[in-house]
Amino acid sequence: MKKIAMIFVVLLMAGTASGGQEGIGLGVILGEPTGVSFKTWIDGKTAIDAAAAWSFSENDSFQFHADYLIHPFDMPKPPEVRGAVSFYFGVGGRVKLKESKSRDSRNENDDLLGIRFPVGFSHLLAEAPVEFFAELVPVLDVVPDTDADLNAAIGARYYFR
Repeated sequence: MKKIAMIFVVLLMAGTASGGQEGIGLGVILGEPTGVSFKTWIDGKTAIDAAAAWSFSENDSFQFHADYLIHPFDMPKPPEVRGAVSFYFGVGGRVKLKESKSRDSRNENDDLLGIRFPVGFSHLLAEAPVEFFAELVPVLDVVPDTDADLNAAIGARYYFR
């Protein structure tokens, strides 16, 4: 748990040096998983996001994930839509901690380590430092054995400057 806390501190510090949206985005992610979401921009088109969340698939367990995202902000949009609208894609990782109370689940006895491939849509509002997003994330778990999974969620973040 100390390692996860250190990762969050690094992400928070990186948020003050971001080149795209200013500050660090903090919000909620709802779906699979559900929890707290963070995002910091590296430059105008790339970002790092992370979440500390509860996973409800197969059995209840804590999940931490972090992704490197690319946002090509050249999407056509109707003139009445203000702000930045973008599809995004990326790659990242997740750790899903074992849950010993459940039976017949993949991570009853072992923690899972996987590679994430997020694909999503985000809308950064022009009027407020708020971002809404929706994503589908195929996951390839590689430890303790190879298996596929799918995360899907919606969420919102407020950017602190």
